[in-house]
Amino acid sequence: MTSFHSSVSIYCALLLTAHSVRSAETTTGQPPFQKDAQGVSLTAGNNLTRVEIWNDAVIRVSHRPVGGPDFPPSLTVTAKPSGAEWSCAAEGGPGSDVSIRTKRLQVLISTADGSVRVRDLQDHPILSETWGGTWFSATQVGKSPVETLASGQKFVLDSEEGIYGLGQHPEKGSMDYVGNCVQLRQENTKVAIPVLLSSKGYALLWDNPAITAVDIGKTDKGTISWFSDAGFGVDYYVMAGPTPNEAIAQYRWLSGTAPLFGKWVWGFWQSRERYKSQEEILGVVSEYRKRGIPFDGIVQDWQYWPPLNRETAGGGWGSHEFDPSRYPDPVAMIKGVHDQNAHLLISVWPKFDVTDKKVSIPDLRELEAVGGAYDRVIPFVYPVGQGKWYDPFNDKARSVYWGQISKKLFNLGVDAWWLDASEAELSGNWGEFNDFKTGKGPGALVYNAYPLEHTRAVYEGQRAENPDKRVMILTRSAYAGQQRYGSITWSGDITARWEIFRNQIPAGLNFTASGIPYWNTDIGGFFGNHPKDPKFVELFTRWFEFGAFCPMFRVHGTDDPKEVWRFDEPTQAILKDFINLRYHLIPYIYSVSWMVTHDGYTMMRPLVMDFPGDAQARKVPDQFLFGPSLMVSPVTAPGVQGRPVVLPSGCKWTDFWTGTSFEGGTTLQAEAPIGTMPIHVRAGSILPYGPSIQYATEKPGDPIELRVYPGGDGDFTLYDDQNDGYGYEKGLCSTIPLHWDDAKQTLTLGERQGQYPGMPARRIFRIVRVGSGHGSGLQLSEHPNAEVNYNGKKAEVTLSATR
Repeated sequence: MTSFHSSVSIYCALLLTAHSVRSAETTTGQPPFQKDAQGVSLTAGNNLTRVEIWNDAVIRVSHRPVGGPDFPPSLTVTAKPSGAEWSCAAEGGPGSDVSIRTKRLQVLISTADGSVRVRDLQDHPILSETWGGTWFSATQVGKSPVETLASGQKFVLDSEEGIYGLGQHPEKGSMDYVGNCVQLRQENTKVAIPVLLSSKGYALLWDNPAITAVDIGKTDKGTISWFSDAGFGVDYYVMAGPTPNEAIAQYRWLSGTAPLFGKWVWGFWQSRERYKSQEEILGVVSEYRKRGIPFDGIVQDWQYWPPLNRETAGGGWGSHEFDPSRYPDPVAMIKGVHDQNAHLLISVWPKFDVTDKKVSIPDLRELEAVGGAYDRVIPFVYPVGQGKWYDPFNDKARSVYWGQISKKLFNLGVDAWWLDASEAELSGNWGEFNDFKTGKGPGALVYNAYPLEHTRAVYEGQRAENPDKRVMILTRSAYAGQQRYGSITWSGDITARWEIFRNQIPAGLNFTASGIPYWNTDIGGFFGNHPKDPKFVELFTRWFEFGAFCPMFRVHGTDDPKEVWRFDEPTQAILKDFINLRYHLIPYIYSVSWMVTHDGYTMMRPLVMDFPGDAQARKVPDQFLFGPSLMVSPVTAPGVQGRPVVLPSGCKWTDFWTGTSFEGGTTLQAEAPIGTMPIHVRAGSILPYGPSIQYATEKPGDPIELRVYPGGDGDFTLYDDQNDGYGYEKGLCSTIPLHWDDAKQTLTLGERQGQYPGMPARRIFRIVRVGSGHGSGLQLSEHPNAEVNYNGKKAEVTLSATR
């Protein structure tokens, strides 16, 4: 396998060669082209180009050698072409274009070299391949060489364009990729997602799960170059917004909707590496309840299983069993967690122990019987041992794997899954995967898609077995399309250092810009954390403030425990404040999660998604929107009392803590002593702010404080349902449209749509018009401007500027 940097160099050299060859081949005559119901095919030289219309704003483009094999079914794309209306015309003559037109796009295919250009109907460029920018090269990969086709494509990079997405790459430390090269190869702390998002309002899915390099104007300025080590040719989809937000919604249409999580997922989660006994698990849950600290879940990390018996091959990694000496009654333990209104998430792995005698444990033998395990034994680094990995590309293996964890864990009452080492990790021996024979062909062809198929096994298994409980998966890696499998990705095993914390933010924002909406980190870092060390306490506190505004709010780490009460009293007070703030925001967060499912929205949003025209805002690496209303600006340096905050142009912004408003298009020096993180609310926002609760479903949400931020018109849809289960897919849910008319100073609560079992007939809304010193900060307002006893019918409230 060639390295990333050598791959880029080879790519550029071959691209120049391919360009000259293809130009020479296509100077005489007009290549033939064919039109069918789905699209247009055109031969240029030795290459076959095809453009397919999937909907008015989504097209598929492919290039492959004439006579070569067709592309295999996509692992990412689940949609079917929508039957959109389109037309096709050709000018005729050498060097002319074939023109395709939909209701939103025009696509031009050069008959000279097969290059493709995508434009809007006003003839503005969206994305263009460069002349002769497609190439292929027969090659071999792996120790047992696999004959395959390395392939690449070069596109035009606009001089004002910003490029985002491509997964999680914390080593970069900035938002915009222009001037950088990125390797898409799954590994711990790095996530490879071949989805690119442009500030121009389009997204590109490179539909090839092989290891891939992307050069964004570094080697060749003014171009974006993709290079895959293996495959069948060039195959990609363009999703035209025209805004970044709409482009990601089109990507979700193409690759699958992100389902709703249970409301309990949105609360606070406590974890460590690792709880070692039943007594310890129950003790932590009880302590949270005794102290009155809101809390919704606890995580059982690895090695809860019995040690491997090297003589009998009993127990061990992959046995999915609790060690009876430490967990004498798992059913009672999980019931004890549930009785305290909490949930248990448990770690399961895709690897299985074998003994020194190369004897497989029973679960692995069951997988081997269906051809569902890779045949090589891989040495483990920690703890020392050896084992095999199962093959989630194999349909039977996915079914067997789910059956094992269902019988041994899910049937005990386990609520959610932690799929650790889902890259697959292979204990650092990632090159081994190229030689594995998977259910979808050689490993080299599908390398990056392992986490996609692994999450699929668990999601599809649980949904088929119990449709009344929503699937929740926490996973260390991800691939394009994984949002459809009920997954949240965390950023891997990171170290507790300021620079690493700082780099997590743009890494996470680029991850969500890749179309997968749910992400989080180990708050405080995984390695190197001690709650009695004042330097770590400051880092942890700032990380905790940030973590309260990640999709999943979760503490984790090795070394000393990090439950809230392990810290000094002043720090505990800060942590409790941010936990309470998170729980006040549950009605808002749950409604935003509905937007993610229903509208293809993104919860944790880089500023480019809402302000693509603001060149300053879209480059800021450490600010983001949490839903449509809240802009969060974490403090990522020690010993500071504030930080600069860029206020994007086009609207006013209100300080969440004080109610003071500021004009957009400016940079504010925000005060931020420890315990205060800058949060600004977009003008026109309607922020549902719930009651004080101890867990996410403790109360039906009454009363809800509706905080209105004047300075612009605004809309928000308040969503609710049964809190769990998939009844919402059948319409068992309700929505209440909210509208703020800034000119009239009127809040309209529209007529409620839908219903579900147990829905309250009436809701109490306390309306607060936020201003300086009124309706701001953590605490609920003592003096709302109005109160509405809402019965599902339309109601209007006019709010004055005074209380």
